[in-house]
Amino acid sequence: MRHPVATSRIEGLLDSTRGLTAEQAKARQARYGRNDIIEAPPSAWFDVLRDTARDPMLWFLAATALLFALLGNFREAAVLGVASLPIMGMDAFLHRRTRATTRALSGRLASRARVIRDGAATDVPATELVPGDLVIVPEGWPAPADGIFVAGSNLQVDESALTGESLPVRKQPLAAPPARAAEALVDDRHWGSAGTRLLTGEGRLRVVHTGGETAYGQIIRSAQQGRHDRTPLQRAIGSLVAVLIVASASMCLVLAGVRYAQGHGAIDAFLSAVTLAVAALPEEFPVVLTFFLAVGVFRLGQRKALVRRAVAVENIGRVTCICSDKTGTLTEGRLRLAHVLPVGGVTPDCLARVAAAASRGESADPLDIALLEAGTAGACERIGTFPFTEDRRREVAVLRLPSGDLVAAAKGAPEVILAMTGLAGSERASWLAKTEALAAAGHKIIACAERSLVEWGGAEPDCGYAFLGLMAFEDPVRAGVADAVAEAQAAGIRVVMVTGDHRATAATIAAEIGIGAHPPVVVEGTDLERYLTDEGAAGLARLDVVARAYPPQKLDLVRALRRSGELVAVTGDGVNDVPALQGADVGIAMGERGTQTAREVASIVLFDDNFRTIVHAVAEGRQLFRNLRLSFAYLLMIHAPLVATAALIPLLGYPLLYLPVHIVWLELIIHPTALLVFQQTAVPGRLDAVGRDAAPGFFAWREWSIIAAVATVVTIVILWAYVRSLGALGDVEHARTMALVALIVASATITAGLTRMASAMAALVVALTVGSAVLLVQMPTVAALLHLKPLHADDWLVAVSSGVVTGMFAALLPARRRRASA
Repeated sequence: MRHPVATSRIEGLLDSTRGLTAEQAKARQARYGRNDIIEAPPSAWFDVLRDTARDPMLWFLAATALLFALLGNFREAAVLGVASLPIMGMDAFLHRRTRATTRALSGRLASRARVIRDGAATDVPATELVPGDLVIVPEGWPAPADGIFVAGSNLQVDESALTGESLPVRKQPLAAPPARAAEALVDDRHWGSAGTRLLTGEGRLRVVHTGGETAYGQIIRSAQQGRHDRTPLQRAIGSLVAVLIVASASMCLVLAGVRYAQGHGAIDAFLSAVTLAVAALPEEFPVVLTFFLAVGVFRLGQRKALVRRAVAVENIGRVTCICSDKTGTLTEGRLRLAHVLPVGGVTPDCLARVAAAASRGESADPLDIALLEAGTAGACERIGTFPFTEDRRREVAVLRLPSGDLVAAAKGAPEVILAMTGLAGSERASWLAKTEALAAAGHKIIACAERSLVEWGGAEPDCGYAFLGLMAFEDPVRAGVADAVAEAQAAGIRVVMVTGDHRATAATIAAEIGIGAHPPVVVEGTDLERYLTDEGAAGLARLDVVARAYPPQKLDLVRALRRSGELVAVTGDGVNDVPALQGADVGIAMGERGTQTAREVASIVLFDDNFRTIVHAVAEGRQLFRNLRLSFAYLLMIHAPLVATAALIPLLGYPLLYLPVHIVWLELIIHPTALLVFQQTAVPGRLDAVGRDAAPGFFAWREWSIIAAVATVVTIVILWAYVRSLGALGDVEHARTMALVALIVASATITAGLTRMASAMAALVVALTVGSAVLLVQMPTVAALLHLKPLHADDWLVAVSSGVVTGMFAALLPARRRRASA
């Protein structure tokens, strides 16, 4: 990757060791501004209240609660008031999270910097840096701005915050200034970025970009402008609730007018309208959604996935594409010795011992750490070190053995170490061929050599070594990831690997775990824009791996996938991933190795950083959606007949079917059934095929037909039972009892049909529902208090028979759902 540089910012300074004067710094700050990489987000709570007031679901809950209070039903008003608290709390949480994100982002930045001003090194606040400043970056310090390394040796930088890759990146000073032009391109090996940390060496950085122009600053501004779209489920429920509210209000007004015109009086008209209003208000739908999302959050937590936004439980179940990091998610995120290839006569332990002797225990280099884990240097004294540099590509240690003998141990790039030995040309070519084969398989390879020293004058021994062999390291694939990828792809979910690693390594890992085609289609990040332009939608559909990816390219990929109709989940662990995490439909952060910034902006945080957990989360999300479908189908099948009969019977001139106490009884049946019965869990190892409809609805039209048919049958059964039982004598209490029992038995049989009695909770609720009807109806004293009458055996037979018929219709819905998923 190459970075554009406006040469006017560093003109005459790049090849100079001098810094700016105080006057020059002041003038440049007036021109370019302060180095404020972090911009504090607005803190006014008025903005939070304004955004909250835009949520129609909150207005519905508040209005419905007020109406219930005016009607005297304070219990329902209290329930809805409590249900609105999570919505308001979520807005407050998002506001707090934005500020917490900013604090977390600030934690990776330098607060002070050592800069050359007026010819002397001085410490200044990092915010006072300007383009053109010459900054001294000591070992272990973060870079305070973006710029070009102009001096330093043995520079290794931790760029994980910007690339997500755990291995250090070697840097080298820019030997010559870029060509004279308005804008020049500087290779990444000379570039330092704000938010990264210098692991080894001491470098001098000529500042080019400050503040919001740095890569880190651009990422932060993306984090502070996060997108929080309403999900299709929220929109569908909002539309459904709005339609039901309008229809209910209209029916209440019509019913009141008709009853009054029929001569039943104002009190009867008011009571009819009030009863219908209480029956018709669809408060169950938002309450059920909130409850089911909470259950989904709990279940995902059991699956080692912490949900930070409850609606992500819905989105994760609808995911059609997963863009996954390689390091730490698909792989273990650490170097492990994979292959030891010693020369003849040298043992693997001897090779590991020499490699450890050439490594430094205080080094932060992951390769040194892995070498020291693989072997021990033994009892020897290090008396000289010639560290690895980008130019030398080797490290040599001079050691004194317990016997007093001196030896030199060397490790480094195979071609460099081989040149320090006396191997013949054919042998050298053979070892280089082995090196290339291992590198093509995605390994990091070093060679080791050793020589004895008769005496040592302090210079680096650079020849006369005995070649000992090669050691190859890899970042191993996590256990079970290949199976999880196969399960996801079998269900129609695309898996795209996005990594900052090299093309060959990325392709090898992708092939090993079975991502995409064979071989997988790999595009480097710098070529992604051209690839998408040239290949179009067909090329995007074939893409399996993006290697050497940087944050803007990862975000471009996510946007392209979403434009193509994919619902995208993205994994991330560093500041570099913030734009993609927020640009995706579901952002998934790593809990073990992820930065606080990534965790704060993500919708879901994985406790174990494992790709398998993502697949498990998708399964739970899909099961949640199936459960919601069944619960809402039940509500519609029961709620629609309840409202229809509450309106039709008075409109036809008959006495009121439902009194307020009956509505309370029915709600005590409907609410627990909708909330508790439809809570099936996902079946491990079986992920249903994903739907890729352009505009997915909550129910397909065939399912709407089944729901409408069941609701119509139940309505007809209730009307028939009421009119038949009313008879010529006008026995209202008997007719009301018959209609209520028919509705309650229908509720029980619909529940049985939708659940197939697959859980103990379903059996319990069905039993309690029927039991409540028997208990309250057949006890004369209780029945009288409820304005009911005990039923005869033939009445029960009619009610149960009609309920069984409706239950058989209801059973068609889950049966069709299973056929559609097969």
